[in-house]
Amino acid sequence: MMALPLVVGVDGSESSLQAVDWAVDEAARHELPLHLVHASRWERYEEHLPSFGTDRSAGQITAENIVAACAERAALRNPDVKVSAEVLAEDTVLGLLGQGREVFAVVTGSRGRGALAETLLGSVSLAVAARAVSPVVVVRGGEKNRAGALRRVVLAVGDLVEGSAAVRFAFREARARNAALHAVRSWRRPAHPHAGQSPLEREANGLIYEEQAASVLSEVLGQVPHEHDDVTVHREVIEGPAHRVLLDVSEQADLLVVGALRRRDHTGLQLGRVSHAVLHRSACPVVIVPQQV
Repeated sequence: MMALPLVVGVDGSESSLQAVDWAVDEAARHELPLHLVHASRWERYEEHLPSFGTDRSAGQITAENIVAACAERAALRNPDVKVSAEVLAEDTVLGLLGQGREVFAVVTGSRGRGALAETLLGSVSLAVAARAVSPVVVVRGGEKNRAGALRRVVLAVGDLVEGSAAVRFAFREARARNAALHAVRSWRRPAHPHAGQSPLEREANGLIYEEQAASVLSEVLGQVPHEHDDVTVHREVIEGPAHRVLLDVSEQADLLVVGALRRRDHTGLQLGRVSHAVLHRSACPVVIVPQQV
């Protein structure tokens, strides 16, 4: 069976070049073809741009130059990866979403705007991550995290209904990277303990919530196919808000894998608060893995 391609959205920015580098390495790990896509509605601006005396507009020439330069960069990084490129004269988000139906994943950079460009997520990356039916990787974080030097894949274990696709993806990544998988579930004590409880009773109730988190973690990991038995797994239940827990563990991770529900009868952005937070501020690349319900 032919391998599904890894699609990368490129626009010539430094963030998208980092995405290309990451995607080349990822394609090599999984022996995937790499497909570079530049989507832009350049015809909106053609009346303001010179045509250079050719049948192609300046916008189209710029787009073709962008994908050509990115394809050359990919070939130089790993000549064994098969690279193709495509220019689409359409909205960037819709173009990438259209590519992401029969693919391994869609990869984007994390370019933001203004003074917080290094931390906040760009609107295109956010929209694609929130609507795609395939996994979406937003490449962000420090060089060591992007390069996979930490040998650690983190799986955010949420509710059971949203976990299966993300769990499979995380184990596959850990195996391909020869990395350990750290499965993490957060838990919190009740904000308002019952009146009259002693400190000992409140501590005992806290242990109940911790044990419930550990039980969910065990149930999720118990569904993993035996083909991944060779992956080293570490389990962590950590007290605190889920987004803060994941942001903390992302600092020592190569990849953070988060599941996201996709309701078939729902349109628009479909991202929870935790996914939204880690996409904006994770210290490592983030993959959002959709689960249809």
